[in-house]
Amino acid sequence: MLTVYGMKSSGNCYKVQLLLERLGRPYRWNEVNILAGESRTPEYLAMNANGRVPLLRDEEGRYLAESNAILCYLADGSPLLPEDRWQRAQVLQWLFFEQYSHEPYIAVARFIRTMLPADTPRRAELPRLVERGNQALAVMERHLSRAAYFAGDAYTIADIALFAYTHAAADGGFDLSAYPAVGAWLDRVRAQPGHVAMTPA
Repeated sequence: MLTVYGMKSSGNCYKVQLLLERLGRPYRWNEVNILAGESRTPEYLAMNANGRVPLLRDEEGRYLAESNAILCYLADGSPLLPEDRWQRAQVLQWLFFEQYSHEPYIAVARFIRTMLPADTPRRAELPRLVERGNQALAVMERHLSRAAYFAGDAYTIADIALFAYTHAAADGGFDLSAYPAVGAWLDRVRAQPGHVAMTPA
């Protein structure tokens, strides 16, 4: 059986949970509290030298890290990762966008505001994070004003990856009411079969 090592309040881990629930794949979940250092133990580092979550152990006992790599591996052969070269490239385009232009700002702002002490000096980072996160949301808004999903006309892992932190962006200080097309897309994602809510931070 598949085993996921993750922290359910993490958006990167939530992506994997969303996909597995949509696919109906049985899996075990091992909760790893990264704030308590549980991903930095010798035992965990032996599985993932980078000491991050999520981490997937597949049925053959192999370990795979990085949330979007896990999505691609698990979705392969399903409609959630298209076989058509162009459509697959569109999925990958948005996965790279999510990790480079979206997650480093929206997720980090959420982390600072919800998981660190109120007096953390890292709050000084928030204005820049919100500015850059809003730039990413604006890119998404423009795309979704003319398309229902991110890669073609169907729901894919690109939507799963971008949903994870976008739907919780308010936790990081983002006003999603300024992005009506994004809001409508969030509702379409929530209506997908097998959808589950993320554990609150």
